[in-house]
Parts: sequence; structure tokens; C-alpha cells
Amino acid sequence: MPPCPVVIIGAGLAGLSCALRLQERRIECVLLEASDAPGGRVRTDLIDGFRLDRGFQVLLTAYPRTQHVIDYGTLKLRRFLPGALIRFRGRFHTLADPIRHPASALPTLLAQVGTLGDKWRVLRLRDRVCGPPLQEVLERPETSTLVELKKMGFSARFIAGFFKPFLAGIFLETQLTTSSRKFEFVFRMFSLGHAALPEFGMQAIPEQMALRLRPDMLRLNSRVKQVDGATVYPAAGDPITAQQVVIATEHTEALRLLGQNANDPSASVTCMYFAASASPVAGPWLVLNGEESGPINNLCVPSQVQNSYAGPEGNSLISVTILDPLYQERPDLEEAVRSQLAEWYGDAVLNWRHLRTYRIPNAIPLQEAPLLTPVHKPVKLGERLFICGDHTGIASIEGAIASGIRAADALSGQ
Repeated sequence: MPPCPVVIIGAGLAGLSCALRLQERRIECVLLEASDAPGGRVRTDLIDGFRLDRGFQVLLTAYPRTQHVIDYGTLKLRRFLPGALIRFRGRFHTLADPIRHPASALPTLLAQVGTLGDKWRVLRLRDRVCGPPLQEVLERPETSTLVELKKMGFSARFIAGFFKPFLAGIFLETQLTTSSRKFEFVFRMFSLGHAALPEFGMQAIPEQMALRLRPDMLRLNSRVKQVDGATVYPAAGDPITAQQVVIATEHTEALRLLGQNANDPSASVTCMYFAASASPVAGPWLVLNGEESGPINNLCVPSQVQNSYAGPEGNSLISVTILDPLYQERPDLEEAVRSQLAEWYGDAVLNWRHLRTYRIPNAIPLQEAPLLTPVHKPVKLGERLFICGDHTGIASIEGAIASGIRAADALSGQ
């Protein structure tokens, strides 16, 4: 490979946003991506006509940087309803944002998941995280999410029945030890925008970004085995000496490239997909397990949001997320999941066809308090070496994209 001013390792969202920023500034760069397509952890597989995202993921439309980098119109987004169906005490309860979904106001008020006081506190929480400027929210004193919820006065029943399964599906940890700064950021994004899916799956996001790059900038199937300063050692071929190097991989891989031990904890998740002749859920709802038992944390029917996720003959696609490490490791996981699903939706579940199970280690970094003090970590490691990725900020699509922009700005002296 000929010399290049900037080499970016990794064509996930962080690497792509970094490359786009450098391209805008007419700084020559090349992206080296180990896999066969851009996107990193944001990938979609086409299996028997169904679109399977690798792990349950959504795009939050209120992400501030993302909405200026991504063309939402081209993605043809469709939204989940602003709320959830919660399995609690043997039945489903509706808990929705009464401001944006007035039809659910009465069912939300009557839901047994929490008290009337809890529901009033949710509205106060919405004002608390949406009213001030975002930077002011991110600079509040940091504690764990669980401690913050208790300080706000939410009941133990409401925390266990709603907040734990809802936030665990985002944080990928069930004890709510994640930083309160990330919690308030996430709740703000859900309150100001919508959770949405692109027409052709989540991979449409990095594909859109990659199409804006010059064709010669992205090099797939180009694994890097080590980085030493501004020298990049590919798995195949001669070393590359660049003027500057940006490591844009997920955190454990970034540490490996730097020859460091991966001590920072990360979360794993298992996502199981089923095909069914009919949807068990009426409408584009997220379903939460508020009963604190069984393998399932959350469930959704992506084909109720986007028809393009459905397979042939109008079948439905069901996505199930499992977080409990003990369940994730069980050889009879599918049987355990089907058993719980049958309790919820009846024996029709036994006829659902299992499509694929994704076991995803290092899905996101765990960001326990006080990890997000400060919220944004330095992206400059040395005079010629930079780093970006969701681990340098609030781990999310927004965090990845924003970090790539920050790295490009630091590299170009902006």
C-alpha cells in the first residue's frame, strides 16, 4: 500500500464519521476494515428473506450529531410507539408517553406497574432531562442510575417493573450500575425523539455513510494486527507508515492493537430471532419483562415497525433479547425462551421457527459511575496517534459518530 497521510483502522460508525470529516477538509485518508462490510457492530443479515440486525438495535432520532451526519429521509425510518408493553404480574400493561401518544394515557394511568406518584415522577424526570441545555445535563454530579432513580423517589416496584428491563436493554446490564449521566442522556433522547428502524435494517446507516466516501478510501478484509506509533502492521502485507493514525475499533480491539491488556469491562448480549405466521404483538411496541424471572429481558416484532424486516408471505419477525449471563450460557436456551414465550402468548409459540441466535461478546463497554467523568475522553494519544469509538463518550450510535468527528477535528487542528 502506498504511503497515506492518515490511516483509520476500523470502518464502524466512528471510523466512517472520522473519514467523512477528514474528506470534507480535503485531508487524504484510508480506512482499513477487517470484515467484509462497513458498520462494525451495526450489521444486518438477510436470512430466508428476513432482515436480522446483529443484536436488537434502534436509531434514536433525537441524537444531535447523528441527525446532521445521517440523511434520515433516505433511510425511510419507521418508529416504535413512544412507550412499552410490560409483562407484570401475569399480564401485559401499557406504559406510554401521554404527551405523544394520548390514546394510551388512561391505560398508562391505570397500569399496576407503578403508583400514580411514579407516573407523575416520570413527567418530572422528562422535564428535568429535556429542559436544560444538553451540556448542563451531562455536567450534573454523577452517581449510578439506580441510586439516581431512588433519589428521585421512584418506588422499588416501578424501578424493578419498568426501569430495570427498559434500561437494561440499552445498558446491557441489569443492576443499573451504569452512570446516571448516560441514563439522563438516554432518557432525553427517547423523550425528544423516536426509536426507529431503517427500511433495510440498521446496516443501512453505515452503508449510507460509506457511499459518501470516495470508492478508493475504504479497504475491506484488511485486518490490522498491531499499531506502533504511526506505523500500522497489517495481517498481510508490509508495514504502513502514515503521518497520522486513528484507531476506530471497539475498545477491546483498540487495546489489543496498542499492545495493552483489556481491563475495562464490557457487556455481552444474546439475541434470538423467530419467524411466525402472525405477530404476537399488535403494533410497533417494545415489550419488557417486568417480572424479574425467566431468560427474556425484552422483545419486539421488527416487522411491525418495518414490513421489510418480514420474510416471505408476510410472516412476522420476532426479536428476543437475553441478558442474564447464566441463561446466555445454557445449552437449552432456546427451550427456556420458548417456555417463557408460551406463558405469554400461548402454544402458538411452539410453531415459531427459530431463525438464528446471535451471541455477541463485547457488545458495548460497561460505563459505571464514575466512568463518565468527564463525559468525553481524550481522543489524542500521541503526536501522530488518535483514537475514537463509543468508549470515548456515551456508548451509543451518537457516541460513536461524535467521537469520530472529535478525532478528525483534533487531528486537523480544529
